[in-house]
Amino acid sequence: MAHGPAPGIGRWLFTTNHKDIGTMYLWFSFAMFFVGGLFALVIRAELFEPGLQIVEPEFFNQMTTLHGLIMVFGAVMPAFVGLANWMLPLMIGAPDMALPRMNNWSFWILPFAFSMLIGTLFMPGGAPNFGWTFYAPLSTTYAPPSVTVFIFAVHIMGASSIMGAINIIATILNMRAPGMSMMKMPLFVWTWLITAFLLIAVMPVLAGVVTMMLMDIHFGTSFFNAAGGGDPVLFQHVFWFFGHPEVYIMILPAFGVISAIIPTFARKPLFGYSSMVYATASIAFLSFIVWAHHMFTVGMPLAGELIFMYATMLIAVPTGVKVFNWITTMWRGAMTFEAPMLFSIAFVILFTIGGFSGLMLAIAPADFQYHDTYFVVAHFHYVLVPGAIFSITAGVYYWLPKWCGKMYNETLAKTHFWIAFIGLNITFFPMHFSGLAGMPRRIPDYNPLWADWNMISSIGAFLFGAAQVLFLFIVIRTIFSGRPASDQVWESAEGLEWSVASPAPYHTFIKAPEI
Repeated sequence: MAHGPAPGIGRWLFTTNHKDIGTMYLWFSFAMFFVGGLFALVIRAELFEPGLQIVEPEFFNQMTTLHGLIMVFGAVMPAFVGLANWMLPLMIGAPDMALPRMNNWSFWILPFAFSMLIGTLFMPGGAPNFGWTFYAPLSTTYAPPSVTVFIFAVHIMGASSIMGAINIIATILNMRAPGMSMMKMPLFVWTWLITAFLLIAVMPVLAGVVTMMLMDIHFGTSFFNAAGGGDPVLFQHVFWFFGHPEVYIMILPAFGVISAIIPTFARKPLFGYSSMVYATASIAFLSFIVWAHHMFTVGMPLAGELIFMYATMLIAVPTGVKVFNWITTMWRGAMTFEAPMLFSIAFVILFTIGGFSGLMLAIAPADFQYHDTYFVVAHFHYVLVPGAIFSITAGVYYWLPKWCGKMYNETLAKTHFWIAFIGLNITFFPMHFSGLAGMPRRIPDYNPLWADWNMISSIGAFLFGAAQVLFLFIVIRTIFSGRPASDQVWESAEGLEWSVASPAPYHTFIKAPEI
């Protein structure tokens, strides 16, 4: 006999249900998105005009560090894990995740990690001030005392990610409905399977590098301390061997979300399914052999620069395959432009712009000019905001009616899209120009030469922030007073997840469906 949820707060503390855990991941990431966004607005308020207006340079550095760390580890990654928890069992016909108790544990350690990270703001010496990439010796020899708490928080996040990844792999490999071969899985399932292997491969590298930092700070080792025979550049190699696959961990699940949405609203099957699977796997493989393109300026041999330059440019090939497949799926389709589709089309266009600026950065001699300028900031925000954030938003609008059984307000959702789309471009497009003109990143004051572009960027940032407040309002309004959604929700959507009632019952697929 299948039981419903336990009453009261115990339901959320002790739940092993994939839907409850997915919901908690999504709300947690939403909260972190707002906190990280608030830190970004402090940065943009300070940069609104030249000179030091609002915050001290030291606090500015703490804001840049916490903004990056919270957005990467607290907002984007938990949001995708929330989507995975909710949708993977529904998509493959599984009754739940393979390891439900570990699922609960992997979520509940996250609020403690991020409470510690944000709590460093109130510690003696303040929060970490060395940037989200925490390069040594800034993060070891010259770091505030709170760096030890930061290292502990990073270990906890890493443990959570590894547990989540093991759970996802175990679920996909062992719990698919009878008849669902690997090449019949929805692309969202494929992208998450590949992402989970990436997580298991690189999270221990992150754990290793922060442990080496801990040893340098407290136990007298000199991994990164040149005075003791160590090498600060070693830190960059180890960090980016984690950090580059990490950026693909933040975008591959987005490819899966977009590959579910575009066929629905183009009313055509996804073009080139198998090539999409191979392209995703190729991107994941190549992500391990491009790490040093983040550090072209450290003085590596010319041969090393060439190898990393060509490997980086090669990633554009499978990425281009995916973009062309999405465009071909839309080509001559009977398209309609509901909110999920608007966010998906914006994703394809803006992510491609981010990809082109990435190709520019891949050219080693050119990178010497771009390195550590706002051009780099423009590049990775064009990949991550329309890439990760827009795809998460598209996924929420697409699946929210299935989650809560209520339909969101389409007019409000489209308003949200246009404000976010305009705000995003006003914020990040001018950064290409200020970066090419030489403006360095992570600096609170600047030459008046760049004042106009910074003022425009700051106005756009507050507009984008307002759009997210509207998003929160739309989601809450949908849950409490949306009109009931049909079981199918989108009449052209295909897949097992649309065969269950709206809202999805607490226990689905008690008996495995036949494919």
